[in-house]
Amino acid sequence: MGIDPGLNCTGYGAVDRLPDGRCCLVEAGTVRTAASAALETRLRALYDGVCEALDDLEPEVVIVESLYSKYRHPRTAILMGHARGVIYLAAQERSLQVEAYPASQVKRALTGTGRAAKEQVAEMVCRMLSLPEIPRPHDVTDALALALCHASPQRFGGERKLPAAVREALSEPHPLTPSPCGRGGTEREDLQRTPSRHPLATRDSRLASPPPEVRP
Repeated sequence: MGIDPGLNCTGYGAVDRLPDGRCCLVEAGTVRTAASAALETRLRALYDGVCEALDDLEPEVVIVESLYSKYRHPRTAILMGHARGVIYLAAQERSLQVEAYPASQVKRALTGTGRAAKEQVAEMVCRMLSLPEIPRPHDVTDALALALCHASPQRFGGERKLPAAVREALSEPHPLTPSPCGRGGTEREDLQRTPSRHPLATRDSRLASPPPEVRP
C-alpha cells in the first residue's frame, strides 16, 4: 500500500503483484480532514482513517515518499511531516514494514526516467493498472505510484531498462479495459474484503466537510 501523506487529504493505494509481474488495483482512495479543526484533532482523524484502511486491506508493506532537504513551502512541509508520522505510527502498531523511496526512483520505476513529469507518471499508473481514467485527486495517483514502484521488477533486478510491465503497457492501445482482478474480478476475491466499496474509495473522516447536497 502506497500512502501519500497530507493534512487536508491523504491518498492511499493498494495493489497486488501477480505471478507474471503485473499489478492490479485492490483499493485506492483518500482520507480527509476539516481545515477548520485543531491540529491535534485532525491528526487523530487522519490516524483513524489510515488505521481503518490498513485493517481492511491488510497490506504486507507500506510505502511512502522519502523526505528531502529543501521544500518550496516549509510550513506545508512541516504539516506534511505530522501526517507522515501518523502513518508510521499506524504501520508500526500493526508490525508493518515501512519503505521510503525518493521521488526520482518512483518516476524511474514507472517511466524509465527520474525526471518524468507528474502527468507522465499519472499516465503510467493508469496504464499499468488498466484503469479507464487517471485517478483523482492527485494524492491517490501519487500513492498508487509509490505502491507500483515497490512492486516494480526494476526494483528487484536493478535493471536500467524499462520494467517489463511498463513496456507491455506502452504497447497496448488506450483507453484500456478494466483489470482482470479489479472490482468484480475472480482471480483474487480474497482481496475484496469490502465488496460494497468501490476500488477507488473515499474514507472521509467525521471531521471532513460534507459533500454538497444534490437537489432533484
